[in-house]
Amino acid sequence: MKKTLSIVLALILAMGILAGCGGGGSVTKPEQPDNPDIANTGEEVGDDDYLPASDIKVGFIMLHDENSTYDNNFITAAKEVCKKLEISDENCIIKTNIPEGQECYDTACDLADAGCNIIFADSFGHEDFMIQAAKEFPEVEFCHATGTKAHTEELPNYHNAFASIYEGRYLAGVAAGMKLNQMIENGDIKEDEAKIGYVGAYTYAEVISGYTSFFLGARSMCPSATMEVTFTGSWYDETAEKEAANKLINNGCVLISQHADSMGAPTACEQAGVPDVSYNGSTISACPNTFIVSSRINWEPYYEYAITAVAAGEEFEPDWTGNISTGSVVLTEVNEKVAAPGTAEKIEEIKQQLVDQKIYVFDTTKFTVDGKNLDSYMADVDTDPNYEGDTEAIYDGFFHESEDRSAPYFDLKIDGITLLDTKQ
Repeated sequence: MKKTLSIVLALILAMGILAGCGGGGSVTKPEQPDNPDIANTGEEVGDDDYLPASDIKVGFIMLHDENSTYDNNFITAAKEVCKKLEISDENCIIKTNIPEGQECYDTACDLADAGCNIIFADSFGHEDFMIQAAKEFPEVEFCHATGTKAHTEELPNYHNAFASIYEGRYLAGVAAGMKLNQMIENGDIKEDEAKIGYVGAYTYAEVISGYTSFFLGARSMCPSATMEVTFTGSWYDETAEKEAANKLINNGCVLISQHADSMGAPTACEQAGVPDVSYNGSTISACPNTFIVSSRINWEPYYEYAITAVAAGEEFEPDWTGNISTGSVVLTEVNEKVAAPGTAEKIEEIKQQLVDQKIYVFDTTKFTVDGKNLDSYMADVDTDPNYEGDTEAIYDGFFHESEDRSAPYFDLKIDGITLLDTKQ
């Protein structure tokens, strides 16, 4: 909500943080994202209305710790933004291993009571507990990554955020498809043996969107590619993820990717000598002979956007979607030892086409469902209890992912992908 400087100062004084804050931080205004759809919607204010971003106290709630590639990605971004905005260690509080239950609510309340002006949580199952805390502490901003309810709850101090990671996965799929082509050309496999294996966590739209975009990227390079997907029923289970990867390899999958958070699948690939496209960061140090590339969401731009908005007393987006242009969707360096020649250059070429909107990940001419191209699909954007479609998502020739809501809602089962199980 829009605040005048006097109200902001009164709130901060009430929370007792001015006396304990370091005074060396620079005055920072919220940067406007390059994408006009996610621009700050607050009114322009004068320079005198801004507070030093270093005076903001920030809390972060993480499902796991640094051992999870997913959570480590958030933790790294949290530390980076606090360093960039000169927020002291005392005012940058990171809570790890917070389950998706009452513990999340308790932790959020503790952070609010400790004087945090803004609190972030990183896991899907944290959402209801963050909403509960937001209702109890209306003067604190609560931001939840991967959530779906901010646009329907309409709480002024509750926000969702995600990024167009499906574009990053598509680019990683391009690298996978080029590797399959290399294997075919070298005689390692036949064209009809270009089968990818994918380790997924749950059958959520987020995971479906991810493995489908990866597959479409691979098939754009290798038209004979197919995919098998298995689910672990957990975001982080190293044993289950390793077993799942081995099952896929034993089924004849010649390249593996994943949407799960441990080193289980990459380790299985390294041991079996099977090329791997990981997620949320490079695994080259542990898997130098099989790692190709990895895509991830860079959360630092969103953290900076939200924190500086709070410092300025500005409104900021209730449902924010980052993309390649905002620096929110990134890929690691390509492992030239394993990747097909020319992979890095091809990724840059396709990336620019995505940015320029010359191609679209979910172009409906590039996939079929039950043998048919689609020209209409009602997506479940508002996530009602019955998961009924409420928003037309296909028009202008492609499925418009993460435009009506930041969290993915692509949940189509396209041809060419076989689900081996359906764990929830």
